[in-house]
Amino acid sequence: MKILSIVGARPEFIQGAPVSRALRQRHQEILVHTGQHYDYRMSQTFFDELGIPAPDHNLEVGSGSQGHQTGEMLARLEDVMLAERPDLVIVRGDTNSTVAGALAAAKLRIPLAHIEAGERSFDRRMPEEINRLITDSIADLFFCVSRTAVQQLAVEGIVAGVTWVGDVMLDANLHNRPIARRNSEVLARLGLAPRSYALVTVHRAANTDDPTRLANIVTALNQAPEPIVFPVHPRTRQAFERLGAVWGDHVRLIEPVGYFDMMVLEENARLIATDSGGVQREAYFFGVPCLTLRDETEWGETVAAGWNVLAGNTPERIAALWRSHVPPAERPPIFGDGTAADAIVTHIEAAQPLAFGQGRRRSAVEAADPVA
Repeated sequence: MKILSIVGARPEFIQGAPVSRALRQRHQEILVHTGQHYDYRMSQTFFDELGIPAPDHNLEVGSGSQGHQTGEMLARLEDVMLAERPDLVIVRGDTNSTVAGALAAAKLRIPLAHIEAGERSFDRRMPEEINRLITDSIADLFFCVSRTAVQQLAVEGIVAGVTWVGDVMLDANLHNRPIARRNSEVLARLGLAPRSYALVTVHRAANTDDPTRLANIVTALNQAPEPIVFPVHPRTRQAFERLGAVWGDHVRLIEPVGYFDMMVLEENARLIATDSGGVQREAYFFGVPCLTLRDETEWGETVAAGWNVLAGNTPERIAALWRSHVPPAERPPIFGDGTAADAIVTHIEAAQPLAFGQGRRRSAVEAADPVA
């Protein structure tokens, strides 16, 4: 089978590695990098560390507005799909690369699989939420990270082709954890002891593009009672410069780090504060308490399990939770057992031959009736 896999941003590189390993044992994979993340620290370093095969096509789209970037990807992906004529297109997550790949495949009537289907923040102000909704509305196979995602798709009338497989990011985490421990020297390089610091990441447009929200985050971090290590996304650094942010001595801004360094920083942090969906899950994998610097999350299971707290954006709430958040002793395996990639390949094979648009969307009445 000839399968075209699309990646473009950090979480997709991480998710792509285990799926590529599993696919290439029995099938031909055509890997397409859209170039959504093009900075070496946000892109090529992940290919290098994770052992991802060199892309067969690098579209080099680069940065731009939502519409410009997505439109450029759509046009270039269409050309690639016409040239390659794959049997199946795989997209993952909720990025502009995801929705562009989904639209290109659907318009060319190529069967489409969505890894990480069914996740919802229920906030349509987020571009990522729109990308998820569009992709799930036109996909044929839906591979879900959590059982909650399966239920959410059913509520929306999507039941055919839906499978809970677990999280391929957990696959990647378990595979690379011992390698990161051996290879990363980030703690020594930064002079850090385990559990002596908090780790922070901020990159969501809802935070970086809103001066008030961004100023609140700066205030909250300056009030934190412990050292902070903050790898700063290039766009976030520009936003801080526009804001004229001034930092306390305990806040250490560093350049973005590679996957192995980030894993070691996450595993050894006392606390993680982030607006990243991927980092929320990685905090859960490592058993590190997490504060989500948003008002909602797609990863409600981590909140329900008590390991993640929605801290919002007010400095007072963030400061209070920073001091008081203590997770429970239990950490249930809500993201599976680390074998999601193999399960995805097995289900793709079982679904063949797959015809475009074969999925059946049930009405709201049918979806409410388990025997419909």
